[in-house]
Amino acid sequence: MKKTITTSAFGKGDTTWFVRARFGLFIHWGLYALPARHEWVKANEKIPNEVYDAKYFAHFDPDLYDPNQWAAAAAHAGMKYFVVTTKHHEGFCLWDSKLTDYKATNTPAKRDLLKPMVKAFREHGLRTGFYHSLIDWHHPHYVLDPHIGPYRDHPDREKMNIGRDQKKYAAYLHGQVRELLTQFGPVDILWFDFSYPKPDGTGKGRDDWQSAKLVKMIRRLQPKVILDDRLDLPGSGDINTPEQFQPREWPTVNGQRVVWEACQTFSGSWGYHRDEMTWRSTDELIRTLIDCVSKGGNLLLNVGPTGRGEFDYRALDRLRGIGEWMHHHSRSIYGCTQAPDEFPCPRDCRLTYNPDTKRLYVHVFAWPYKHLYLDGQAYVDRVEYAQLLHDASEVRIRGLENWQAQRTPRGAKPELPLLLPQVKPNVTIPVIELFLK
Repeated sequence: MKKTITTSAFGKGDTTWFVRARFGLFIHWGLYALPARHEWVKANEKIPNEVYDAKYFAHFDPDLYDPNQWAAAAAHAGMKYFVVTTKHHEGFCLWDSKLTDYKATNTPAKRDLLKPMVKAFREHGLRTGFYHSLIDWHHPHYVLDPHIGPYRDHPDREKMNIGRDQKKYAAYLHGQVRELLTQFGPVDILWFDFSYPKPDGTGKGRDDWQSAKLVKMIRRLQPKVILDDRLDLPGSGDINTPEQFQPREWPTVNGQRVVWEACQTFSGSWGYHRDEMTWRSTDELIRTLIDCVSKGGNLLLNVGPTGRGEFDYRALDRLRGIGEWMHHHSRSIYGCTQAPDEFPCPRDCRLTYNPDTKRLYVHVFAWPYKHLYLDGQAYVDRVEYAQLLHDASEVRIRGLENWQAQRTPRGAKPELPLLLPQVKPNVTIPVIELFLK
């Protein structure tokens, strides 16, 4: 297996548990759950602060919020960690930050929403991750730029920037990160989002966030925390974070494989979107998880809770379906990675490999008729036993009958033939477990 790299110059977090966990829950929750038409609704519709707050800050009251139900749904789905938006680009905070009044405790919710969430997920065995927006469209010192946000095209944008000091905003950003790292116990992941530097200096990047200083503080407070790669500070991130697409192969930096995590949604929105209907099927989501692990990566799958504090029924349906599959097949996910190169992947399949148990897993995306052929000398030499993972029933290593083989000469190519049930097993994606010598 090729060596994986993380960071050096800025220190590095502990990814040893991360590359074994493989599956996490992303949660996008904030005031944008009330308009229910995308977490970027404030920018997309160019809603001014005073209008946004009069509608949504004044009416945010998630009376059905029960973080234990959220945590139970994630744990049943087989997720091992969660990452929640402590603050998204709108600037609203889920916890009782001492540095702002723009927080859940000052809405009709009248309580800190983050602390009970962290407690509930930890009690269900999940590790803790905090997403924190670098961007803040509400803060009075955040300099308004022409690229993103509700004021990007405002005719008085330059006048509105008079008196704003980005350095003061950076101090606020650092102060809130300090709160998150000192008030909630061990934090396993910090997920910052996002930088957008421009050649003419009108965007925002490492200097605007004072990223180097921020990372130094983070490493001092919680040295093991995993950092994402969005601070515009090369070498500071522990994980690569492809968003809303599936890499074709294990991502590399300077020719070396990196620790990576695909972040994706159930549908076309991160925040709760009532009318968005392009929801992915349970089958496709399971295949995506498998595909990530087959390339040495993780999947961070997002849910956007409603304004009343519940998971959408469609999200719960997918989580239940994933959980049913994971109940029988998690052995092919946890602790697994890309298979050694000596094992070619069969057609319409994905391979994962557990280097500790030395077992190879064949995920059969399209069930073939009677036989699955594993081509290559490595299969012939090293496979000692095969079984279906969901019920531990033997899969016989057996090819064609002599009379069949005589009618279809196949040459001398090394192959290991598996004799399969004629009817596909009653699981979403069947998995064949191969015990290696």
